[in-house]
Amino acid sequence: MDHFELREGVLHAEQVPLPAIADAVGTPVYVYSAATIRRHAEVMKAAVGGCGAVDALVAYAVKANPNAAVLRLLAGCGLGADVVSIGEYRRARAAGIAPDRIVFSGVGKEAEEMAEALVGGLLQFNVESLEEARMLSSVAAVQGCTAPIGFRINPDVEAGTHAKITTGTADNKFGIPAAEASAAYAEAAQLPGLKLQGITVHIGSQLVSLDPLEAAFRRLGQLLATLREQGHPLTIADLGGGLGVPHGSGQPEPASPEAYAAMVRRVTADWNARLLFEPGRLIVGNAGVLLTRVVRVKPGAKHPWLIVDAAMNDLMRPALYDAFHDLQAVQPTGQRAVVNVVGPVCESGDTFAMARETDAVAPGDLLIFRTAGAYGATMSSGYNSRPLTPEVLVEGDRWALVRRRVDVDALAQVEVPTWQSREDVTE
Repeated sequence: MDHFELREGVLHAEQVPLPAIADAVGTPVYVYSAATIRRHAEVMKAAVGGCGAVDALVAYAVKANPNAAVLRLLAGCGLGADVVSIGEYRRARAAGIAPDRIVFSGVGKEAEEMAEALVGGLLQFNVESLEEARMLSSVAAVQGCTAPIGFRINPDVEAGTHAKITTGTADNKFGIPAAEASAAYAEAAQLPGLKLQGITVHIGSQLVSLDPLEAAFRRLGQLLATLREQGHPLTIADLGGGLGVPHGSGQPEPASPEAYAAMVRRVTADWNARLLFEPGRLIVGNAGVLLTRVVRVKPGAKHPWLIVDAAMNDLMRPALYDAFHDLQAVQPTGQRAVVNVVGPVCESGDTFAMARETDAVAPGDLLIFRTAGAYGATMSSGYNSRPLTPEVLVEGDRWALVRRRVDVDALAQVEVPTWQSREDVTE
């Protein structure tokens, strides 16, 4: 469930009509529903609440949507944070998320990032290689403290999702092979400044079936038992994220958080470990839309080209991994049309949908791309010298701009070398 609904023929975000936001801020613009974010957070917390030996931690994957207002909402819901850079760590801390509720993931952590997170505090580093463990040991020695770690295991499980968002097969860059885990833990146990306390896995995003997740978790459980037998007192099992969200319009329906949690309870019943979960898209995906305006309709060989003012620089997911985003008119007439939906960027990849049946619209009409609250604004850019997309948060009948539109002048203000001047430019 989300809170984007038609009221008297006009699409609203909670109690705010979307045309009011478009008129005030312009388009394209991301619009988030605070009520939807809170609901999704509470549903996930309730679903996994009884999992594990002690209280489970839902650590929101900040990369999905790092907006400060969104993070403050989630901090208020009691969520922790899964971060993959020191920038995300700082955002999480600034939003009020306690250090002992933060896990630091990612394959390319640098020494400076490690040092800052150690000083600031965190629950665990999810370490991706022995090389990283050795660097972290050196950093911890310099800081005079102990770094809590868990190795990320690559279980070589095919997630059944798009290749660009699969992370748990042998040819992915993430984690260490399960067959090498014993040797990795044995060496890390001898390194100064490290506390081996956990184990972690994450096999991909937008997973519809629970079967790949269950296979990965079973492999992790077997490895957890083996490592304990080898003398490693591991108390934390981080199961990552990846559970898909509904996309509508005939798209596959993913398992519910409740079904996911039931599977987790069954698989982990004898683990005697604290469980961590890293949902991102599940929390914010359907809590956001990208509001855009139709520029023109151009005749096409098979279907008309519906050109909107949003582009691949605003919403990259369709260009990156052929992601599906449902389309809906803000003021639908009941008429339908089959169209190709594209943006104004000079790339053939600037295509949102081909031969898509959707609401019939005309130049000047408003549309939304649904399920745009995750990996939307955070991946946006100024490509083609276009402004950086703004973001709006709605709560009840109130709304606020939570990221302004960054225009071309602001994006380009540091590009000219000091030795250049207008006189250097040939007319």
